[in-house]
Amino acid sequence: MREATLRDVAELAGVSPRTVSNVVNGYAKVTELTREKVERAIAQLGYRPNVLARHLATGRSGQIVVMVPYLDTPYFAELLQAIIPVARREGYNVLIDQSDGDREHEGQLIGQASHHALFDGMIYSPLGLSQEDLSGRDPALPLVVLGERTSEANFDHVGIDDVAASTEAVQHLIGLGRCRIAAIGDQPYPTGEAAQRRTKGFRAAHAAAGLAVDESLVIGTPRFNRVDGAQAMERLLALENPPDAVFCYSDLVALGAVHTLVRRGFRVPEDVAVIGYDDIEDGRYGLPTISTIAPDKQEIARLAVERLVMRIKSKEPVAGVDLRAGHRLIARQSTLAQ
Repeated sequence: MREATLRDVAELAGVSPRTVSNVVNGYAKVTELTREKVERAIAQLGYRPNVLARHLATGRSGQIVVMVPYLDTPYFAELLQAIIPVARREGYNVLIDQSDGDREHEGQLIGQASHHALFDGMIYSPLGLSQEDLSGRDPALPLVVLGERTSEANFDHVGIDDVAASTEAVQHLIGLGRCRIAAIGDQPYPTGEAAQRRTKGFRAAHAAAGLAVDESLVIGTPRFNRVDGAQAMERLLALENPPDAVFCYSDLVALGAVHTLVRRGFRVPEDVAVIGYDDIEDGRYGLPTISTIAPDKQEIARLAVERLVMRIKSKEPVAGVDLRAGHRLIARQSTLAQ
């Protein structure tokens, strides 16, 4: 039996071959009803688009790469779950890469033009490379960088306002009457921009409330994970005057901090209130549940994919922009006893 062709799909769906091509390749908007008819016909006939032919005809592979530092970090796993369906709606498959924060690997993937025959563009959350490093990338690669930074090149950034969000988190703790507030997650080195913005928000909230920052309560961590939070909390509890609240730079850090507090016999939030960042699923089901800053992951995914597709299709250089998604503070049991 011969393989189904694009024209066979068009006849069965009652549309033109051009419409089928638009649905398959994502090159133009079609109505949802038309898309459903074409997709039903594709499924019924078992039609398989000739990817090689499409690549030769358009110079595109129909694939994008999403590179994140760690796949075992729930925030990035949840963000990938939001990105993939948006990319599919735009007609792109998603290739996933884990950088492990390795500067050489990150630089190699965005710097070698020979790799770009495999994919049309990249959504990238750098950990090993700084803003300055990114300026040396291959300028022909359509690129969207995740995380709030200052665009100084022809690529875009998508993130939330980390400074404002962190300020809100600490103001929440101050509003509860806490006055010795610690911060876990500072990273004062070139690739720690996200952490530095959260520290900036931590300090801004103190300044607005007329409170001095006790520098012994600002604890750095190499990563934003559970063990970092647990170990940092041990250091804080060893102080002569421990904190009565903690702002953690991720929910994983918060979970680690709570683990140490409970193990050491402290009540959360009665003795020490804890707030995290990212609104991962684990934080909603812990005991206590974790108060958090919740980035709008769906909006981040939509903005990142749509901006990347625009760059892939654009034939003219486009100036880089900073796109901000929304966020909200969710107060749960770790700051509000229930």
